[in-house]
Amino acid sequence: MGKLAGIKVVDLTQFLPGPIMTMMMADQGAEVIKIEPPAGDPARDMPPFEGGESIWFRNVNRGKHCLRLNLKSEHGKARLWDLIADADIFVEGFRPGVIERLGFGYQAVSERNPRIVYCSISAFGQAGEMAHHPAHDLAVQALAGFLSVNDGPDGTPVVPGAPSADMAAGLTALGAVLMALIGRERTGRGDYVDIAMFDSLLPWCAHTAGEAIAGGPAPRSASQRSLGGAAFYNVYATADGRHVVLGAREMKFVRNLLTALGRDDLVPLGEAAPGEAQARLRSFLTETFATRTRDEWVVWFADKDVAFSPVLDFREALAQPHVAERGLLIEAEGVHMIAPAIRFGRRG
Repeated sequence: MGKLAGIKVVDLTQFLPGPIMTMMMADQGAEVIKIEPPAGDPARDMPPFEGGESIWFRNVNRGKHCLRLNLKSEHGKARLWDLIADADIFVEGFRPGVIERLGFGYQAVSERNPRIVYCSISAFGQAGEMAHHPAHDLAVQALAGFLSVNDGPDGTPVVPGAPSADMAAGLTALGAVLMALIGRERTGRGDYVDIAMFDSLLPWCAHTAGEAIAGGPAPRSASQRSLGGAAFYNVYATADGRHVVLGAREMKFVRNLLTALGRDDLVPLGEAAPGEAQARLRSFLTETFATRTRDEWVVWFADKDVAFSPVLDFREALAQPHVAERGLLIEAEGVHMIAPAIRFGRRG
């Protein structure tokens, strides 16, 4: 029995934002019926595969009941109406206007089931001049400003390593739907939730784009404390061509490391403004980290109280003892899945 046992979800989403949201609900005991087009969710065909199934698809759709329906056919429409009749949540991720043309817009669905919580997930929301603009994660990150600071030392933006807009939308949608469910307990009626990837990602810049938020200049990575301008919040190359990071903000970590390296004289630079004022400190650390291999630094830092980490690839990351201790990688019947991140002290 999970926290959401007894909750029924009708899920018409594909790819990432909607599926990750409804998978988290399935992990907590919700009954999730995933409605796929006749050809199936495109993620089913995305390599690599394990056990005859896409690893991507499995890791965002586990625990769901999958049903393929042609929603342009009378049979498909009738079957979906049957599922909606006693559903608690309805989630769709079509481009704005599509679900209404299919006959399953919020007005039509809520008339048949007033208690339903109806959630639409799109790139830019259901209304406005951008509503119909096609976009996946990369384009949303670009338009939201995030790609401008996902850059290298030369200032050239690179493709992000994480689909932040997709995941922000999925997490925001989950929170909103659960809020609407709580509200339904008080009013007896469901609600409509309009979730946009753009809207969901934008608050993630509050700690880096403060001046721009207030109408001032945009942040530049080279002079922003959290984006590469600070010596103790930065990435450094090691002697073997690998990398390590310092992820510190507190001065105690600056003092601990520089004292251990015999350079107390550089401690005041750790309090200087990010950017050019810390250039000498960044240069010292760059030269220092280049004198040992990544793994030699791991050993050296073992007894130091410093926010330090080696940069691991995913194979190394997943092989860490911490992953096993927390049970974060599940192997069952010859296939692998990333475990749910949500943990409760009491079950049910």
